[in-house]
Amino acid sequence: MAAANGNHWVMLVAGSMTWKNYRHQADVCHAYQIVHRNGIPDDQIVVMMYDDIAYNMKNPHPGTIINKPNGLNVYAGVPKDYTGEDVTPENFLAALKGDRRAVKKRNPKVITSGGNDTIFIYLADHGGSGIFTFPNSTLHAHDLIETIKEMARNNKFSKMVIYMESCHSGSMFTKLPNDLHVYAVTAARADENSYACYFDFERKTFLSDEFSALWMYYMEANDLDNKTFRDQFSYLQEKMRMSHSWRFGDMKMGEHPISEFVNNTPRRVRDETRAQGFALTHLTSNHEVPFKILEHRIKTETHAGRRQRLKRKHEALRQAKAKIEGTVEAISQHFDFKHDDLDEDHCKMHLHALKSVAEHFRATCFDWDKEETFTHFHIASSHMHVFACLCARGVEAERIIEVITEVSRKSRRKLQEGY
Repeated sequence: MAAANGNHWVMLVAGSMTWKNYRHQADVCHAYQIVHRNGIPDDQIVVMMYDDIAYNMKNPHPGTIINKPNGLNVYAGVPKDYTGEDVTPENFLAALKGDRRAVKKRNPKVITSGGNDTIFIYLADHGGSGIFTFPNSTLHAHDLIETIKEMARNNKFSKMVIYMESCHSGSMFTKLPNDLHVYAVTAARADENSYACYFDFERKTFLSDEFSALWMYYMEANDLDNKTFRDQFSYLQEKMRMSHSWRFGDMKMGEHPISEFVNNTPRRVRDETRAQGFALTHLTSNHEVPFKILEHRIKTETHAGRRQRLKRKHEALRQAKAKIEGTVEAISQHFDFKHDDLDEDHCKMHLHALKSVAEHFRATCFDWDKEETFTHFHIASSHMHVFACLCARGVEAERIIEVITEVSRKSRRKLQEGY
């Protein structure tokens, strides 16, 4: 149990932007409605999201966001603590540990927690081995784990729970110590993609994600005074059909009632939620989402010119995916073992080395001035396991960086020569 007079702090983060990633901000908005309705005051909730969805020109219902078919508006009342260019991993980590001076924002809202307090964190976006993406940069497992350790040393919490929605999210917590009273639950194992769900034919995008839809339904449908995190994890293992939820850190935390972090769900809400029922639809690998959205738009577009433009966009995306895969394959061929033979042992990987390699790969192979590159890097993030495996097998980061640079130069030279 948390010590007497402890506060419940909540941090909710959507790391993506653009309409095709609608579901991540919808997930975070829905999570806010849950904790707000359960009585967590807004001054103890920090929300980070790009906020380009509710009033997006593609939104047929301006000012609204829904998180399930025919769902209620989950955007109403959501705090705008960090939006747009303020949604960064640096601001996230600084706000989490209460370091106002490190936040690059005027009058920042941060978590001013102490040793009696609990902290519940939920993050939703794309990811890869050892990385969780933000609009213009990347949160690395190394920095997240080091921040948690620092907070524990500084007596910043009594207990912490982290839920993460992203592909390969299990890789973010393989080095999470089990003696810090910190418990993490992920949407997927270290070697798995996570899955989007609920394709909305009016909005032409996905509304939620498999893991997030399930854990939030469980929160709303149950008496959280009498349900533990272990109970919820068992439910996730039973109900998830595509990826596999995983847990890390202090397993004793699983015995605590969920209400110790987010209070209890009102009985009226529980009754209404159970009466509505629950069924997941349109489960789609997150890396296939941009293709599926374009394919639907092509299929339903009646104007010949616009349909051809959509087809060209789909083909350009397919070619970008092939180029990314070719680049990663070319990098892996410089070493003594084949990509197909790589054994992902994320417990052995050196997180700081992986961070150095991942940052160089992003900076060298992608032009962040182009919006399309956000999608391309999300595709590339699914191949980060190659670098994670190289680091796990003891290949020096400097050597991997040299190869990335060489492959990138050759690729650009071919492009300039018109190949």
